[in-house]
Amino acid sequence: MLRLLDRATEALNVLGSLLILALTLLVGVDVLGRNLAGAPLAGVPEMVTLSIVAIVFLQAPAALRAGRFTRSDGLIEALSRRAPGAAKALETVFDLAGIAILSVILTATWPLFLRSWTRGDFIGAVGDFTAPTWPVKATILIGSALLILQFLARILRRWGAR
Repeated sequence: MLRLLDRATEALNVLGSLLILALTLLVGVDVLGRNLAGAPLAGVPEMVTLSIVAIVFLQAPAALRAGRFTRSDGLIEALSRRAPGAAKALETVFDLAGIAILSVILTATWPLFLRSWTRGDFIGAVGDFTAPTWPVKATILIGSALLILQFLARILRRWGAR
């Protein structure tokens, strides 16, 4: 099960990386269009706005799995040298706090996703450029769920489950 979780996590990470590449190309084309032809590409600011949120939720589970999640390690490292059991317990508290916070994000985003899906919410200006907002809301849901599972996997791995 943990291997399957890690594969799904890596798949989302790859999607996030591809989205970064697509955004880079999109912004480059927009800049060229503005400077060479005086014609910007419609919707680039909206796409960047939507994509940044999606990228965070696509790549956060892989960052956690790889141990690159942003945090201060000073206390944990000092504690692990003096009291490894206490360090493991504190790491577990950190993981449980992450699960709690992400559970709030998940439950708060679900109704927003449903509303966006059923009402056809969009970003942009009609007649110029519009993009639906539900894919980003879905990405938040999927990324949050996978991040919760990665926090649980960290707890299992830490306490010896394979």
